[in-house]
Amino acid sequence: MRLIDEEYTRHPFYGARNLSDWLGRQGYPACREKVGRLMKLMGIEAIYPKRSLSIRNREHKVYPYLLRHLSIDHPDQVWCTDVTYIRLKHSFAYLTVVMDWFSRYVLSWELSLSLETDFCVRALEKALEISRPDIFNSDQGCQYTSNNFTKVLLDAEVRISMNGKGRAFDNIMVERLWRTVKYEEVYLKEYLDYFSSRISLGEYFEFYNNERRHTSLGKRTPSEVYYENRNHLKVMA
Repeated sequence: MRLIDEEYTRHPFYGARNLSDWLGRQGYPACREKVGRLMKLMGIEAIYPKRSLSIRNREHKVYPYLLRHLSIDHPDQVWCTDVTYIRLKHSFAYLTVVMDWFSRYVLSWELSLSLETDFCVRALEKALEISRPDIFNSDQGCQYTSNNFTKVLLDAEVRISMNGKGRAFDNIMVERLWRTVKYEEVYLKEYLDYFSSRISLGEYFEFYNNERRHTSLGKRTPSEVYYENRNHLKVMA
């Protein structure tokens, strides 16, 4: 699963057959069926460049995608979220974030040993303690279409947007964040357990928000872009 996670992050279009062939060339023979079972356990889906850890509940309401042709030019205009797989030494966990689209600022994050909706709701509630977006974008997974999750957004008078089915690039900013987190943090560490991974990820997100400078942000940090622009908008108002 560790090797599959790394190779899938590099080549997200690889399915079970390609991953099985690649593992064999690395000296870890595994049949296509076994790789397929592991991919299902990890929530990895071929072709689309994302980990589809959220499976839609067809009884839940799905909201339209609101970001198409939208010019995103200030903080708190659009927030986005997703879930990704985090490997531990003898098991694995799931990480979710709430991120401001414009500034790439990670407003909140949560780690869980299961894919229950609660940890996604906790991350959302923590982010809403900081501010409130105009639009909140996610995929159509059951965590995000659940009544518990959407009620928090509706009560806060936030417009809900959801990716089109099979359209991973509808949430491209958080997809880019996952690659950054994996290459700069997860793949460089050997998390012993849930608690050590939580501490290390907390330290990384502190670095990511306040020290890591982005070329796309004019070599400023997400924190600088988020708070400077928010303060400017308040002055203009």
